[in-house]
Amino acid sequence: MPVKRPANPLALAVLGLLLEQPLHPHAMAAVLRERQLDLTFKLTTGSLYDTVRALARDGWIEEAGTERAGGRPARTVYRHTPEGRGHFTAWLDELIREPTREFPKFLSALSYLGALGPARAAAALRERAAALEARAAADERAYQAARDEHRVPRLFVIEAEYARAMAEAELRWVRHTAEEIERGALSWPGEENGEGDNEGEAPGA
Repeated sequence: MPVKRPANPLALAVLGLLLEQPLHPHAMAAVLRERQLDLTFKLTTGSLYDTVRALARDGWIEEAGTERAGGRPARTVYRHTPEGRGHFTAWLDELIREPTREFPKFLSALSYLGALGPARAAAALRERAAALEARAAADERAYQAARDEHRVPRLFVIEAEYARAMAEAELRWVRHTAEEIERGALSWPGEENGEGDNEGEAPGA
């Protein structure tokens, strides 16, 4: 019978943390934020607890006892089940080995870049480039803080290195394409009729 895979990618983060030691959800959230994994996974208190409950329900993890700190209520600590650990590593292996098509909103929007007209398209790309630059600087500061201040091993934040490389590649492409549009190297629908600067051109780059 096929194994039911978790629907929320946050399950990968939960299962990864539990490879190291049993944890309660509050501690999971703290570690994820300390390692800047909240930049990789959409992390909210509700989504984290829902994910933990779903993993326990489906037999991936199990209760390992409770933990109490000061006068706070006892918190349930979770650990991998033997089956869950095997399912997790098999899932992870598959995700790393097999590229799958993803459908980011930016890629969808690029399909209709031509509808903006050259001037507006170039301006939009320039604005995106500036936003990407600012985000990259913030992510770099967070990465260095995780490595230098919190002494997080490189392997635990290697996804941040990948994200940085992908962001740098996107930034180069966005800048290059904006420059091509600005100097007229990218042909536009209607340009032969002198209409290339109009908005509402036929879609398609």
